[in-house]
Amino acid sequence: MKPSVLILPGYQGSGETHWQTHWQKAHPDFFRVEQRDWEEPIASEWADKLEQTLQQCEKPVVLVAHSIACLVVAHWAQQAHTPIKGALIVAPPNPEESLFPKSAQGFEQTPMMRFDFPSIILASSDDPYATMAYSRRLSDAWGSKLIDLGKRGHINTQSNLGAWEEGYPYLESLLYM
Repeated sequence: MKPSVLILPGYQGSGETHWQTHWQKAHPDFFRVEQRDWEEPIASEWADKLEQTLQQCEKPVVLVAHSIACLVVAHWAQQAHTPIKGALIVAPPNPEESLFPKSAQGFEQTPMMRFDFPSIILASSDDPYATMAYSRRLSDAWGSKLIDLGKRGHINTQSNLGAWEEGYPYLESLLYM
């Protein structure tokens, strides 16, 4: 059975030109976690919504998280949770960076415990929200494979990636492992 894919947008919800939206449109069987408030994320609320959504998904599930949603995965993973097949973690931001959204609550302390599922962190060497050293600390703590994509900014709409075909093989590696 093919795993379900669950898209976890970050702050402001990954708009129409974001690669996550392109992937979802190209694959109608992909689902998106919808949050109550995309402008004022609350870590515990977003993690609870992830768990509620997972409980309704056909198993197994692979998560595709971008930006602040990557930190949500870490918060969710430290609690009792529905088992998943894996997680693609794209451009996790550092809450200590000055650009991190001031409206975000509960993200000050990023959980640094090993995940109980396979994960891949895709990071950019010129991401304004996190350094490669920070991404490396996360990959070491979470037990994730770290991939340095070179200069791709925050791997978001401003990075002009379109459907970002370059990222899709990383998702496939989790789907078919």
